[in-house]
Amino acid sequence: METILVTGGAGYIGSHICKALKTAGFLPVVFDNFSHGHEWAAAFGPTVRGDLQNRDDLDKAFTEYSPRAVIHLAASIHLRESIEKPLLHYQNNVMGTLSLLSAMADHGISELVFSSSAAVYAPPEYLPIDEKHPKGPMNPYGKTKWMCEQIIQDFSVAHGLKAVCLRYFNAAGADPEGQIGEAHDPETHVIPRLLFTAQGKQPHFTIYSSKLPTPDGTAVRDYIHVTDLASGHLCALKLLPSLKGAEAFNLGTGHGYSVLEMHEEAQKVTGFSIPLKHEERNIAESPSLVADPKKAKEQLGWTPEYSDLSTIIETAWNWHNIPVLV
Repeated sequence: METILVTGGAGYIGSHICKALKTAGFLPVVFDNFSHGHEWAAAFGPTVRGDLQNRDDLDKAFTEYSPRAVIHLAASIHLRESIEKPLLHYQNNVMGTLSLLSAMADHGISELVFSSSAAVYAPPEYLPIDEKHPKGPMNPYGKTKWMCEQIIQDFSVAHGLKAVCLRYFNAAGADPEGQIGEAHDPETHVIPRLLFTAQGKQPHFTIYSSKLPTPDGTAVRDYIHVTDLASGHLCALKLLPSLKGAEAFNLGTGHGYSVLEMHEEAQKVTGFSIPLKHEERNIAESPSLVADPKKAKEQLGWTPEYSDLSTIIETAWNWHNIPVLV
């Protein structure tokens, strides 16, 4: 049984990846400091409580488990927070990645799957966005992801690192079996906020931008079911042994939905009215982000199975209605 170390494995996406790894016959080892992850989400293999910037923690994990590869997700992810607290994001995302790569090189681990983001791209010059689209992150979060990709490229040249950088579009939904799901605090993502309003946990759903150059004025995003996202990491692991250097792949569906379209579908799925409130904010983000997933489909052999809008919202709704310790 091959061991895979998953940094940030107790988080939303990480826990779904660990479940997919276990189902596929791997031993996932969670490496997490639990600043945002959850104990209940680390249910699919051993756990190492540690911090990426603590070399002793990394050495302990690599020595004890000798993983074949690392899937690296641990990072600060909130776009607005990155604007308000850039130092936090540069320290956690860039310095944490440097620490991890240094430890991997010293322990002779040469395979990496990196959690990147569509935030590395410049404002769209064309849609859908392929991997060759110009880069030009619009916020510190995106800048940290692009910096990490460039650092990974340098390590591939200097140390023979084989790496797949997966540029996520918008992860959404929950485990179809209801075992794990999205639980951030604070919650900033569109679908949970819509569902919280449907549950009566908040009085209204706030739309922060309604005057964007899109068909209905609200942001358009490509939503990818978290289970499909997890399967993309399994495909990346299969590719790594034959890879030379580092490659980047989009993980998205090729279809975008606006915030108002998400709102309408959430009302259909839940059967509840979801009151809206408009509050204009000047946020540095693209009006539309839609992936061209052709490269991932052709070279990774990856095809989304759960990413139609109704399935995404239904699985999320089912999860948010299961009593759990969050």
